Amino acid sequence: MADVPLKQRFAALCQITRAQHFLWRQAVREVCPGVDPSAVVSRMWEVTGRDTAGAYLKRVDRAKPLAAQIAASIAWSSRCMGEEARAEPGRDAGEAFVRHRACPWLEWHRAQGLLEEDQPGCDRWFQSVVAEINRALGTEVRVETLEALPSGGSCCLRRFWEGGASRKPASAGKEEE
Repeated sequence: MADVPLKQRFAALCQITRAQHFLWRQAVREVCPGVDPSAVVSRMWEVTGRDTAGAYLKRVDRAKPLAAQIAASIAWSSRCMGEEARAEPGRDAGEAFVRHRACPWLEWHRAQGLLEEDQPGCDRWFQSVVAEINRALGTEVRVETLEALPSGGSCCLRRFWEGGASRKPASAGKEEE
């Protein structure tokens, strides 16, 4: 393995991890035939989000806008896993977006015939991250999905904002090139 470049080994590891997720799901179906595997997958993403939030919380700077820090952390994590993602600013410091242009999870879900689990899994993960950060910091950050690749969108676009639920989004979809 020493002759295989690190970047190539890491890419392979990411693919192995994705494969393991779907094999784990298959094992749940086989061992627990009365259990809805989609419900187990949703719970797994919720637990994963809580754990991920713990890592993000270690890097939070309370003097800076929180929505942008969460968006930047998610985009960074996504890029580390081979996804094409970036954080984008909102109309003010209390709003930020994460745009995923490509994601290997989408292709895995499609190949496994489980496309209906793709967006809900991501949504559950993002919601859980935000909920755990809010719980830990006493904040009111919110997240919503504005567009999604699995439903035919040109990207997955999530909006993060601080404050009340009634706040209208900035002109989402305006990309910085």
